[in-house]
Amino acid sequence: MGKRLIYLIGILLTIIIGTYFSYILCCNSESHNENVMTNENTTQKKVYKNPTLYPFNVKDANGDFLLNTNDNFNFEASNLNFLTPISSNLDIEINKLKDFLSVNNNKSLSITGYYTQEEENKSAYPNLGLARANSIKNFLNKKGIPSKVMNTLGELKEDMVADSLHVYHGPLVFSISELKDNPEEMDKLAEYIKAHAIELHFKSGQFEINLNEEQRQEIADIAKYLDKVDGAICIITGHTDNTGDVTTNITLGQNRANSVKEYLIKNAAIPENKIIATSKGESEPIADNNTEEGKAKNRRTIITIK
Repeated sequence: MGKRLIYLIGILLTIIIGTYFSYILCCNSESHNENVMTNENTTQKKVYKNPTLYPFNVKDANGDFLLNTNDNFNFEASNLNFLTPISSNLDIEINKLKDFLSVNNNKSLSITGYYTQEEENKSAYPNLGLARANSIKNFLNKKGIPSKVMNTLGELKEDMVADSLHVYHGPLVFSISELKDNPEEMDKLAEYIKAHAIELHFKSGQFEINLNEEQRQEIADIAKYLDKVDGAICIITGHTDNTGDVTTNITLGQNRANSVKEYLIKNAAIPENKIIATSKGESEPIADNNTEEGKAKNRRTIITIK
């Protein structure tokens, strides 16, 4: 075998061996990349939890009355108002509940609204669960169930899960118990509300409302009193400083009072017919209008009851 032939065979073997190892390395690299992508996809994939479903279940603790349907009131996340329309099945059960309570006037209905910590509380109440319960209470009142036989509560439910559209299904619990009429409690509540009237302050020409936690609880107290006492009314009075003329300030005070009224209707579910908004303008200052500090104190809106 000549040297030239041996040389050519060597070159051919080199090409064949190089091609083989190149193929092996390329395939292994692609396979590795696929595994990495699979692992990355697996890592990024979120664990899906089934939404929590609470049925409409109402039971008399001291009797045999029972309502139960899988349908219930549903709420979007961070919302105090339930989604409409409700199902026909739920509407039928609510009519049964109304009939039961109208015959058994010694019974009361408790409504507890659920909420999660991650939800934003846009309501005027201390928590979103209480706001939801009051929203349902107002709906049931329109269906014929008196407000005075209903009690509302809020409860944190951290394990509650919304669906993919961020809707909570039936975040409520209902129960029936004996009605406890306590006029002395309402008298004490009225005294407290009047002694702790809510005072909101505004920047000149503005209407923005921001409640602190104490004021949110006071709103809850007012709503409770309005439910339990026949003829009770929430009074909102707008006041201004003396900037501008008298007529303009009467209008400004009224606009602020109207703004607070609309806020309570929307964010506290207080019925419109239980709120009166009025204005005193600049006529009742509580501080010196010759100073900016005094003017700021005079620009106020008072929320109380009568």
